[in-house]
Amino acid sequence: MPSNAVHHLKPKTTPGATVTDVGPDAWTLEMPPGTKGNYRLAQLDDYATFPRKAFPWQPPLTLNVRACVSHPEHPGTWGFGFWNDPFSLSLGFGGGTRRFLALPNAAWFFYASSQNYLSFRDDLPANGFLAGTFRSPVWPAPILALGVPALPLLIWRVTAQPLRRLASRVILQDAAQLDIDATQWHLYRLSWQLDEVSFSVDGETVLETPISPQSPLGFVLWIDNQYAALPPGGGLAFGSLPSDSVSRLDVEDLQIVSP
Repeated sequence: MPSNAVHHLKPKTTPGATVTDVGPDAWTLEMPPGTKGNYRLAQLDDYATFPRKAFPWQPPLTLNVRACVSHPEHPGTWGFGFWNDPFSLSLGFGGGTRRFLALPNAAWFFYASSQNYLSFRDDLPANGFLAGTFRSPVWPAPILALGVPALPLLIWRVTAQPLRRLASRVILQDAAQLDIDATQWHLYRLSWQLDEVSFSVDGETVLETPISPQSPLGFVLWIDNQYAALPPGGGLAFGSLPSDSVSRLDVEDLQIVSP
């Protein structure tokens, strides 16, 4: 894909949510208020119609974007960066894209409210505003299918704990907590190389890690009210959170630069 191919981004929204083009390389994403259990999402991405092997991005590349969010403690998640959309499952009916579940590969700026716990390692931050990466093996679908019967075991504490430890050996990750006011405009930069990913905010490096995700990946920019938690002492929990006001993510000067 050519440098700064942000014109390929397509919106994805649930009822009441909006993605508004507000200028060159600039958008406003809004999630409406709502009740618990009512999933709400405003998203831009460039991979929805592709199988994972045809996702558009691989290193080396650099992401630059200016962003701010409306609420410092948004109920759910928001962020921007690159991932392999690992939890998407589609059998390809009706001419759609066929995808099976996958292990996560990602490099992104990611906010997760306190109800989330998104780390397999006890020594890394699991919620809040993070810069982080995941690197997992790309296994064929038949191999991953063998593990699907074990997924219900994540609900119970006695079985979730050993499965979480096993996941930490297979899924490599790194993350750094960002101590900034995300409701103010900041310049975010992500440089993805084959053997390293570096993150900076307003020109200051916040994370450099050798844990570089497997390519190809797609770009995603989103805000939602979802949570997921697999904490050290308990089983898997997930769902959607209530909110009493509109949540908004504003971005401008979005650039993805690739040789």
